[in-house]
Amino acid sequence: MDWNKYIISLTLVILCSCSISYKFEGGSINYDLTKTIQISDFPNRTSFYSPMSSMFNLALRKRFIEQTRLKEVKSNADIEIDGEITNYEVTNTAVKADAYASQARLTVTVRVQYVNNKEAGKNVERSFSAFQEFPSTRVVDEVQDDLVKKIIEELIDMIYNATIATW
Repeated sequence: MDWNKYIISLTLVILCSCSISYKFEGGSINYDLTKTIQISDFPNRTSFYSPMSSMFNLALRKRFIEQTRLKEVKSNADIEIDGEITNYEVTNTAVKADAYASQARLTVTVRVQYVNNKEAGKNVERSFSAFQEFPSTRVVDEVQDDLVKKIIEELIDMIYNATIATW
């Protein structure tokens, strides 16, 4: 009986003394070397949904400024982010038995160039795409405000994770 109390007490002490801490903000930035960031406006190279560029630019700046300790500057930055919105596309994704589409997909693609002027090998240049589906009974003009917000949020997550967080 005393032996069981000892085992239980020892197990509780070990479990209580162990601590794991995760910090996801700031990612893999070496703040001793890297202090500033320059985020250029991403122009919308598509002919669709003109507010998308300003929505994307605001969300991108907000994420990098709020989730890191970097100071935004206009030039000569330690990290530079540049790019453009290259694609806005609506496609049908599901067809019903009567040969009409039941689902549609809005896809947005951005090209990103991330340059780390302080740490070699950390540069990223690639395109990111995200999409949202919606019932094809709805016109894209009716749903694009909400869909584009969600797509931008997902794109910003992808960009942040591929550059700063590097998971």
